[in-house]
Amino acid sequence: METLKETALKQANCMSRLGTETAFEVLARAKALQAAGKDVINLGIGAPDFHTPDNIVEAGIKALKDGYHFYTPAKGLPELREAVRDDILKYRGIEVDADNVMIVPGGKPTMFYAMLMFGEPGVEIMYPNPGFPIYESMINFTGAKPVPIELTEDTGFSFDPEKVLASITPQTRLIIVNTPANPTGGVIEKADLDRLVKGLEQHPHVTILSDEIYSRMTYDGLKHESLLQYESIRDRLIVLDGWSKTYSMTGWRLGWGLWPKSLIRDAERLQINSASCPSAPVQVAGIEALRGPQDAVGVMMEAFDERRKIIVDELNSVPGFSCVMPKGAFYAFPNITGTGFKAKQLEEKLLHEAGVAVLAGTSFGHLGEGYLRFSYASSIEEIRAAVGRVRDLLS
Repeated sequence: METLKETALKQANCMSRLGTETAFEVLARAKALQAAGKDVINLGIGAPDFHTPDNIVEAGIKALKDGYHFYTPAKGLPELREAVRDDILKYRGIEVDADNVMIVPGGKPTMFYAMLMFGEPGVEIMYPNPGFPIYESMINFTGAKPVPIELTEDTGFSFDPEKVLASITPQTRLIIVNTPANPTGGVIEKADLDRLVKGLEQHPHVTILSDEIYSRMTYDGLKHESLLQYESIRDRLIVLDGWSKTYSMTGWRLGWGLWPKSLIRDAERLQINSASCPSAPVQVAGIEALRGPQDAVGVMMEAFDERRKIIVDELNSVPGFSCVMPKGAFYAFPNITGTGFKAKQLEEKLLHEAGVAVLAGTSFGHLGEGYLRFSYASSIEEIRAAVGRVRDLLS
């Protein structure tokens, strides 16, 4: 039987610039090793290990039974947008207009739309490095120039506001801020945000995307500082948040963006051209998450806090490792320079020789060299066992 020859399909040049999120690649490789019979502990994926609270699950099931089977408005159900507005007032202390809230399928669409809106050849977009890999991937995809904001261990993985402001040029169109941060667990202090915003007042051509997906995940009584509190930049501020982390709803795919009045119509058009609208029954579950009891969030954060202290203590006992205490999210980001290994080398070695899946710091940008990311969204037993394997391998 004659077989058809494979032909080289010509794709758009932008596809060659599109990166990925290594956490999913490592997850797939870990699953493949497990399927082949290898014992692997996965501390690589950034997802809470708790089930979605029962009241939220029941609300989603009821919505399906009640007939929520159809399209919703592109920006999302009005009741959910109002619930987000009320949640912003409750936890950030800021009054916003529900008309400027857009519900999206996950956290990424808000950043995706912002990059498409502002990125093009000849412009610059500033982003945290090490930082969430999709920032740099999408900047490159649009043809814009990625300008890294250096996050350093000596500042608790915050940044130097003066250094950031000095990097702004007439070509800078968008700046991305993420606190609490992935992959470092760092939290930007209010004093640094004050200085950044004061400087940004002198650069009215720059829009700000504030990724606050870990806004409810801070420790030691630390308050989340939202950029929404600064009225002087609110007319050019996009805020990203959602349900994935706070309510352990990663697989539900539900997030929200708060857009300035001048941009919300364009954001809505991007949604219409891509996703149409978020899932109807998932949105109903989202209403219950925000309006229902919050006890499960507190229970989860207490568990994360305990794990945080344990994993840092364990990592600091590994030869060649040193780890600062994260202030937010659920990641530890140990310095591994004392081991003599490059980050990617050690990631591979730990996966194949120790059966521990973690992520190289370089998965989050070139400034992540010398670090690994450990997610402590796992049981204490698994955390101790995984770090024990690392310690045994490097001893």
